[in-house]
Amino acid sequence: MKVVVVAGIPGSGSTTVLTHALKDTDYVHVNYGDVMLEIAQEMKLVEDRDSMRKLPPETQKEVQKKAAKTIRERARDANTIVDTHCTISTPLGFLPGLPVWVLEELQPDMFILIEADGDEILLRRISDTTRTRDAERLQDINLHQEMNRATAMAYAVYTGATVKIIENHNDRLDEPVNEMKETLGR
Repeated sequence: MKVVVVAGIPGSGSTTVLTHALKDTDYVHVNYGDVMLEIAQEMKLVEDRDSMRKLPPETQKEVQKKAAKTIRERARDANTIVDTHCTISTPLGFLPGLPVWVLEELQPDMFILIEADGDEILLRRISDTTRTRDAERLQDINLHQEMNRATAMAYAVYTGATVKIIENHNDRLDEPVNEMKETLGR
């Protein structure tokens, strides 16, 4: 069975595209952070998601690795889409969302990046009153998407997976949804 990683920066619409595409596919949707939380709770390390980032780095790595192994085991029975972050923008720079110890366990077959124009993402973030996001400039948004591309290619070099970029532009949701369905169907 296949493991496909889907990622996009906040405001790219990756969750929206994924939700619509999954209606007509045989893939099981797994949120990487949710699996990490389940494992950390089973290990009695945290009670909620916000406590995860307060764990010591070595403990976080252990939980990440266990989550990847769990997802890969689940994928033996069903095609699986892993919804996660390719990179994480922090005040100190970008972090890989899937470090080497995760990639070794997860063994993805494909990475799909959902992208939009930087100005579209900026407007989506401003318009979304349901989320509290850090303010970013257009050049920061564009840099984050460039880092996602570079990191996804590095992941691909390491794993042998392919990288597909799907554009999600305003008022054209059917296009990226159909492209994702076609890509997953191959």
